Amino acid sequence: MNKILYRLFEHQYLGREEARTILQNIAAGKYNDSQIAALITVFLMRNISVEEIAGFRDALLEMRVPVNLADYKPIDIVGTGGDGKNTFNISTSACFTVAGAGYNVVKHGNYGATSVSGASNVMEQHGVKFTTDIDRLRRSMDACRIAYLHAPLFNPALKAVAPVRKSLGVRSFFNVLGPLVNPVLPTYQLLGVYNLPMLRLYSYIYQESGAQFAVVHSLDGYDEISLTGDFKLSMAEKEKVYTPEMLGFQRVKEEELYGGETPEDAAKIFDKVLTNKATQSQTDCVVANAGFAIHVICPEKKIETCINEARESLLSGKAYDTLTKFLEINQ
Repeated sequence: MNKILYRLFEHQYLGREEARTILQNIAAGKYNDSQIAALITVFLMRNISVEEIAGFRDALLEMRVPVNLADYKPIDIVGTGGDGKNTFNISTSACFTVAGAGYNVVKHGNYGATSVSGASNVMEQHGVKFTTDIDRLRRSMDACRIAYLHAPLFNPALKAVAPVRKSLGVRSFFNVLGPLVNPVLPTYQLLGVYNLPMLRLYSYIYQESGAQFAVVHSLDGYDEISLTGDFKLSMAEKEKVYTPEMLGFQRVKEEELYGGETPEDAAKIFDKVLTNKATQSQTDCVVANAGFAIHVICPEKKIETCINEARESLLSGKAYDTLTKFLEINQ
């Protein structure tokens, strides 16, 4: 590892096979925490290359615990994290909203590394028991159209680096990898990223893979559609900048999306969203993200129609019913 680090310190790049081997060695416990922290630091100081991220992804997918839910043709909605905004769990709320609207969702998530609460924190606050049991995951899909995959159970390398990531408390290339290594390899993906270079990187990777996707970035730095300002959307066939007003939303203030000081705080906001007790800003933000997720699945539908479907899922109580059924199976 020391030789690799010296090369990286000299601004050299890894080949795809080199990156693959490094991730395999991390998972095997061949590097100490200081070496892993140094590796993470390198990729904070420069952008990761397509070859590097492809190699890291290859390793994680090769080592993943297999889970076959491809026949459901699900979507995953996820942000890379690392935007430093500490928002409430917008993507997770959007997942239950999309499932409530009648679409299949397989959410791949983890504990928060750069924020107070990741998706797994919120699930754990609700008593969810994480599992790799395919029968339970399929029961969950059949009953309520959503299954939850706790990333460390399916990706051993992510578990190996979790303490280092948490102690550093900064974004890392593992944030970049997370959305690319959902072990189900979902048919559809809505991904939020924290800057424009990442938007271009993911768009390229998804186009190479043939996935049906949308990558979004709020131009004021959010890794999701925040409605705090304009945001850019990248799909295979188009790129477009939207304003909240174009979609019928009012702009929201940054503090209105705050996720709280603890996972308990974040879980309370999540519950308020799904029970229609959240603020208008919180609800609108979830509806916007869920609406664009539906648009990824049904690109022939106008975005306004998709947003209305998402809003109806929340207001009718379907999203909350989805959560209730999900918890009955997964607690």
